[in-house]
Amino acid sequence: MKSITIKGSKRESVGKVATKALRNAGKVPCVLYGGEQPVHFSADEVSFKNLVYTPNVHTAVIELESGESFDAILQDIQFHPVSDKILHIDFYQLFAGKLVTMTIPVKLSGNSKGVLNGGRLLFTNRKLHVRALPKDFPDFISVDITPLKIGDNVSIADVHDDKLEFLHPDNMAVVRVAMARAAVAVDEEEEEGEEGAEEGAEEGDEAAAE
Repeated sequence: MKSITIKGSKRESVGKVATKALRNAGKVPCVLYGGEQPVHFSADEVSFKNLVYTPNVHTAVIELESGESFDAILQDIQFHPVSDKILHIDFYQLFAGKLVTMTIPVKLSGNSKGVLNGGRLLFTNRKLHVRALPKDFPDFISVDITPLKIGDNVSIADVHDDKLEFLHPDNMAVVRVAMARAAVAVDEEEEEGEEGAEEGAEEGDEAAAE
């Protein structure tokens, strides 16, 4: 999994006045949890661009002016309700031998046979909650939908990985192919056409017999 470096400074004060001053200066107040003590720091808002405004999931390396460095993941983020500016970010510290939970995106590949035949692709779970060691997290969960026919699905059990623990029921569908209404209408018309043809043939046979 790719990592984004965040360069910041420890916060001397965590009061409302100091926090407001940081935001006015274009910085974001942050807290790093998971270690022996929470670490309060701040960093330029632009530093979080590639970490926050992306569909991908990345870990972060927080480098402080004091020389300290921490591996972490973004745990929670607060935005201003009007301007959407970042108000505050919580990070969680990563340790090599300690399991951690992350939300990993799902990426589809291939062209479903069922969709090509008129089915409707329902991508119901685009992100999955996964527990693993930091080194074992993938950038995304890959799912090949090529073999899916109408009525088929890919469940959690189908994306099993020995290094990952999925925090969902094994039978939960990640993606499935359902019968589209248009496809049902076409099928019904075809069936009616076949029945009509059979009736016409029967009537023709009866007339010929007479």
